[in-house]
Formats: sequence, structure tokens, C-alpha cells
Amino acid sequence: MKFDNKLTDVMTVAGLNLIAQALTIYDADLRLVLCNAPFQQMFDLPKALVTAGASFEETITHLARSGEYGDVADVRAFVAERVVQARAFEPHYMERTRANGRTISVEGSPLPQGGWVTVYTDISRTKQQEALLRARSDALSGQVLAHAEELSATNRELAAMNTALEEAKRQLILSEARTRLTTEMMPAHIAHVDADARYTYSNRRLASVMPGRPEELIGKPISDVLGPQAYNCIAPALGQAFAGKLSVIEFTDDASARRIRGAFTPDTRGGVYILSMDVTEETQNRVALQQTHRREMAAQVISGLAHDFSNLLTIILGLQSRLGRLDDLPTTATPLIEGTLAAARRGGALLSTIADMTGARTLRPTATHIGRLLDDLTLLAGPTLPAGMTLDIANHMPDQAVLLDSGLVQDGLLNLILNARDACGGAGRIMLEVKPVHETWIECTIRDTGPGFSKSALAHGFEPFFTTKGAEGSGLGLPMVYDMVKSAGGDLRLSNVDDGALVTMRLPYRPAVAATTGLVLLVEDADDLRALVRDMLIGLGHSVIEAASADEAMALLADLPDIALILSDIQLMGEATGLDLAKRLPPDAPPLVLMTSLPIDDAQFLAAQTLAPVLRKPFDVKDLTALIAPSELAAQ
Repeated sequence: MKFDNKLTDVMTVAGLNLIAQALTIYDADLRLVLCNAPFQQMFDLPKALVTAGASFEETITHLARSGEYGDVADVRAFVAERVVQARAFEPHYMERTRANGRTISVEGSPLPQGGWVTVYTDISRTKQQEALLRARSDALSGQVLAHAEELSATNRELAAMNTALEEAKRQLILSEARTRLTTEMMPAHIAHVDADARYTYSNRRLASVMPGRPEELIGKPISDVLGPQAYNCIAPALGQAFAGKLSVIEFTDDASARRIRGAFTPDTRGGVYILSMDVTEETQNRVALQQTHRREMAAQVISGLAHDFSNLLTIILGLQSRLGRLDDLPTTATPLIEGTLAAARRGGALLSTIADMTGARTLRPTATHIGRLLDDLTLLAGPTLPAGMTLDIANHMPDQAVLLDSGLVQDGLLNLILNARDACGGAGRIMLEVKPVHETWIECTIRDTGPGFSKSALAHGFEPFFTTKGAEGSGLGLPMVYDMVKSAGGDLRLSNVDDGALVTMRLPYRPAVAATTGLVLLVEDADDLRALVRDMLIGLGHSVIEAASADEAMALLADLPDIALILSDIQLMGEATGLDLAKRLPPDAPPLVLMTSLPIDDAQFLAAQTLAPVLRKPFDVKDLTALIAPSELAAQ
């Protein structure tokens, strides 16, 4: 049977309104959470003071000024003392006579999460009975017995009230526990700051979203916790939230090199609720998709022009060749003809370069060892450098394969090295450094001892056909590198340093799966495709066990500790997908590779890239091997 929480809350309040005692629940901030109707009736309170969120201080001030506590000389001091007592959150019981002559008992019990529950009981009748007993102690009779019975009934009512109070406390504790559990399970940092920008609540996710931050946040200023750079980024959005306006912002946290999205929601008390998420992977995928769209648009525009120019160049080449074969040409015509042919051929090469830059290029990331890539790069770049120029390469990457399109990365680095060579002239030094940045980026920096970038180059260097080499340059080298980097979800920046130019290339850091040859759990609901992939895996030396759903896969993982690799489709039979399977895996689970035929802009595809390496369908043995090569092969 499913329960409607809203209906349950309504019924709970209705039940509390039926009891004779007045009841209030205040939170740790001395704000009213809940009260029943007898509370308003007992003290004749206005609606504003019995509405959730009403201030305890304002309620006591109203009661003191209305004469509830008799003649109070200094209302402000009286209220301040009551507030201090309330903030102590200590159990208490007292009896007092009101200004109207009636006597009430006040019993308060603190809550584990702060705040308290208070019960107010009118005990005037009980006090009258006690006075009667004292006045007529010499004449105890049946009347006394009747009063005793009435007192017993009152005690029973109090016992029933205590039961209701305990149930209310239990429900409140359960509700907070559910809320706390929900916030801790979310892959985001959820927090609240008060009007002074100090944390009053936080789940334990800040360090996972923004590494390097402390775990204990309560009471600390948000500026101290985040640090100057991150706080300066969020300060405008936070200020808008303090002003009562919802705001959302994205920024790069320099301390962790992660892209962070923050949502700031004002509350009703001058504070702000904060939701922070790590959207680095999402941003990388979004940038790559945007670059793909730009390339497609450019290709549509250029393809027609390139076709027409190619036809014209073909005609020019043909006519010039025929002209060169004519007899009795003046000697001065030969160099003109050769120059025309050379220019036409260069135009053809330029068109091919444009086609390569704008044409569809599917990234094929494979398990790549950076050290091997740099060794090959040295062999390619070395012969192109003059005798007076040196190339120094420093590799600070761990000895671990990463997922890169090695061909494109190598081409891009070679292009940047050749640009540095041309800038230095006949002599100089080129320095290439590769290092990880917080396990988020692979950063490649190319420095040279040349004159540095001009202002125009810094502003327009990534624009096609912009060149500082005059007739010798095509203006397509840097744009092609930029296009490659953006397509991979990375970033490319130009700058100057004291002794030359600096190019910074950042690519997503995605460790490759290094599974040893062994038992592979293949999760695929299509029988024919599962058989095909199984044969591929067996051919690579793996043993295979199969599952058709995420639930079946989890059961096999629990029973078979020898599984070395999980290869799962994203779309599976049943309610759970391959993404759900990835999220259910324990921290010590074997490596996971996801398969899919979904387009790269599909929400599930983008989500998959944040969880595991993704193998695009259709694929062959070569593609499969590139992602799950045995560790002994990957180390070669």
C-alpha cells in the first residue's frame, strides 16, 4: 500500500487539532514549524504568529505586550532572556498563573536535530482541586474521591498527549532523516547559508564536486571555504540571491580545473540555498558537439565553392600544360607557365586542406600511452628542425593509457611545433611539456624563444586564412588544431611569456580500460549482437559470461568475483539501463565499458561519457581492442 505524504500531513495536523492541549514545534532557528488550533485559541494569537516560519521572538514579544506574563517593566530584556533560554534547547517543565487567573503547565522537549516540541496544558481545574483538598482536609468524603477520579482522568489525558507528542517527534525525525539521505545520495553539493553568508547546512559532497575544500562547513563563511578565485566567480550570483532573485552561474574552479554549475535560491529568512554540480564532462561534450555543428555548417557553405574552384583549377592546369607543350614559345614564357602551374597546384592543395578541416571527422579515441606518442612525435619533428634549434620534451603523465585520438593529437602537436620553428627562425629552443591537471585535463604546453605572438595573432590566430607568414602561410594550421581540440571537448589558448610564445592545449583526461585477459561480463539484450561481440571477445583471449539485463548482471557480479571486465549496452531490456548498471556498481567493481548506437548529442550518450569509456556501434575487433586491450599489450 502506498501512502500519500501530503494526505498524511493533513491528517496529522487534523488529529493534533482535536487534542485538548496546545502544541508547538520550533526549529533550530527559533522559527515555527507546526502548531495546533488550541495553541492559537489558548493565547488568542493573530494568524501571522501561528503560520509556519513565525518567529519565536515575535511571539513572546506579542504575549508580553498583551499582558500574558503580567506587568513586565522591560519587554525587550524579558524577551531577550526567553530567547536565550530557548536557544539552550534543554528539557523543561514549569507551571505558571496567567493574567486571566488560569494556570497552565509548560513542558518542552528538545529534538535531536535542534529545536523543540512544547505542550501547554490548562491545569486550572487540577489546581482548584488541590486547593479544595487543602482547605477541607478534615472532611474528606465522596467529593474528594470524585475529584481524585477527575485527576486520574486528567493524568490519562496527559499520558495520551505524551503518546501523540512522541509520535509527532518520531515523524519529524523520520522526515528529516529521509531529507538528509536524499541530499547525501545526490551527486551534487547542497547547502544553505544565512544572511551573513555563513553555512548553516551542508551535505558531504563539496569535496567531491570541488576537491580540496574542507568537510566541516557549518558556521564558516562561504568566502573562506571556497577560496578567493571561486568566491569572486559566484559573488554576483550570490548577491542576486540575497536580493531575492534566483540565479544560475557556470565557472571554472582554478583550484581543481573543473567546470562548476551553481544555482542560488533565496529563502524567506534572508538566506540562500545553494546547489553546486561538477559539469566538466557535460561541458566538454557540449563544446565538442558545438564544434561539430560549426564544422557541418562550414562544410555546407564551402563544399559547393570548393567544387567549382576545383573545376576551374583543373581547367587551368590542363590549359597551362597544353601551353607548355607548344613549339616556338619564347624563353620568357616557360617560368610563367611553371609559376602558373605551381600556383594552381597550391590552390588544389589548399582546397584539400579546407575539405579536411570542414569535412566530417569522427573521433576515434583509443588506448594511448603518452610516452609512446611523444617518442613518435620526436621522430617526426626532429628532421624538420634546423641545426641551431633544439626540441625538449618533458612528459609528466603517469604510466597509464588514456583515451585519445592519437593521430589527431600527434598531428596537432606537430603543427604547433612547426609553427614555433617558423617563429624562431634559424635558431632557438622549443619546449613541449605534457602533464595531468587534477585528473581532469591532459595539458600540453609548447613554448618557444621566438618573438612571441603579435596582438593581431592573439586576437585572430584561430580564424581560417589568418597568417603572419605572408605568401608562405595558408592560415589554416592553427584553425585545424583548434578544431581538433574543440571536437575532443578540450581547449586551446595562445599567450606570451617573458622569453617567447606559449600555446596551451587541454584535452579531457579519460583513463583507458586496462583489463587483463580473463572473464568478461557481456550485458546485451539482442541475441544476434551478443553472439557477435562474444565471438570478438573470445578471439581476443577472453572468457565470456552473458547477461541480458542490468539486474541479471548485478546478480552475476555478486556470485562471480573473478570477473575482470564488464561490457554493457546502454539500452537494455527491463527498466534499468546500462547507465543504471554503472551507477549501481560498487567502488571495487571491475572496469566498465559501455556500448551504444545513440547519436553523440543524445542525453544518454552524454551521460554515459561521464561514467565510463563509450564504444560506438558499429564497431569491429580493432575498435574493441583499442579500448579493452590486455594490460600486457597496453604496456608495450
